Amino acid sequence: MESAALSRIGLAGLAVMGQNLALNIAEKGFPISVYNRTTSKVDETLDRAAAEGNLPVSGQYSPRDFVLSLQRPRSLIILVKAGAPVDQTIAAFSEYMEPGDCIIDGGNEWYQNTERRISEAEQKGLLYLGMGVSGGEEGARNGPSLMPGGSFQAYDNIRDILEKVAAQVEDGPCVTYIGEGGSGNFVKMVHNGIEYGDMQLISEAYDVLKNVGGLSNEELAEIFAEWNRGELESFLVEITSDIFRVRDEFGGGELVDKILDKTGMKGTGKWTVQQAAELSVAAPTIAASLDCRYLSGLKDERENAARVLREAGLEEEIGTAGSGGIDKKRLVDDVRQALYASKICSYAQGMNLLRAKSLEKSWDLNFGELARIWKGGCIIRAVFLDRIKKAYQRNPDLASLVVDPEFAKEMVQRQAAWRRVVGLAVSAGISTPGMCASLAYFDTYRRARLPANLVQAQRDLFGAHTYERIDRSGAYHTEWTKLARKSN
Repeated sequence: MESAALSRIGLAGLAVMGQNLALNIAEKGFPISVYNRTTSKVDETLDRAAAEGNLPVSGQYSPRDFVLSLQRPRSLIILVKAGAPVDQTIAAFSEYMEPGDCIIDGGNEWYQNTERRISEAEQKGLLYLGMGVSGGEEGARNGPSLMPGGSFQAYDNIRDILEKVAAQVEDGPCVTYIGEGGSGNFVKMVHNGIEYGDMQLISEAYDVLKNVGGLSNEELAEIFAEWNRGELESFLVEITSDIFRVRDEFGGGELVDKILDKTGMKGTGKWTVQQAAELSVAAPTIAASLDCRYLSGLKDERENAARVLREAGLEEEIGTAGSGGIDKKRLVDDVRQALYASKICSYAQGMNLLRAKSLEKSWDLNFGELARIWKGGCIIRAVFLDRIKKAYQRNPDLASLVVDPEFAKEMVQRQAAWRRVVGLAVSAGISTPGMCASLAYFDTYRRARLPANLVQAQRDLFGAHTYERIDRSGAYHTEWTKLARKSN
């Protein structure tokens, strides 16, 4: 009788994401207790639960009452700001928890913090999961992509809840046990890095179509809607079409043209690039997208640079290119192909980073499964991910998506259009750093021989770093300067 009155799971941290996830859990038939330090948020959640279908949500107003309102073994999700607030929240609850109980952190946390907390929880007999949650506020309410890592027992205790709450696609719910340690947080971090790349590439497609092709927002809305019915079908392409249709309520024209060109960020993109550097994994598309966010923040400097360089004689190409003899239909098709090929490179870089980390930490990540759980609910959800899933099913040890036979064919078919778009943009003075980085990555990766031989010779000349030869084994050092002078 007592356990019948207790909640199956708890959730603490009732900003909009937390409220929505709690209501999603309740709507799937699982009674849930909710808690927030600011009690008005608890009341707000209870009001929403009543209004959205008398959902089984129980409000708690102290850490003790919250923990004791849960069925054993207790499972509670925390959705608070990453860092110190997570540690403070854990301390407040763990005082009342018992061995076998579990804490699930659903925030965008640095994976090493999760690994530290797993170890600290173990000392108290508690289980711990670091769970990436993707899909924004809407995903949290209607079905997110979930990436839980850490204690398998903790995952197993709430697997039935997670599988019902997650987004549903034709081959199952968008959740899987990722692996041990901080793997769930790491996978979510890389997901966000890929998201940075995706958004940057779409913005470059927009820039080229608008400023080289001279297309209107109305035309752009139609183009992105059409692309969303084909190989580029995805959440980000779909919402981009919607953005171009929204009128400005304070004046004429579309709202998108009135938005300040400065992009915000929360840090996961930076972490992704830092980890790529630490693991010696090339991720130039994701790095370029991060650089563009930094440069976008220099609005005053950019405006000043535009003025100074104009006075120095630089002719402004942007905005005038559209009036030239551009074949719009051909440009639109070329940009579509360039965007698709660039995306393959961006995803390849993200998957390679995951593979390197998985090897380092012995996580044994399943890349086909990761692609599958990203097919629904999350920000990077796309039809294209089903093809990535199949590529890793064909070959779990695939070195790169670029060399999967299916994707390789597509890259080769699209490279001419890709090069035309990048060349056109460079000629018009329009920066396409994401597309350029992707193309350079492709061209570097596909070449059997690179000019790195010269770089290694330079290193040997000034630092005696030695070099290997292509025609015999061993390490060699040459007195380059002495020999060069002798030959002179």
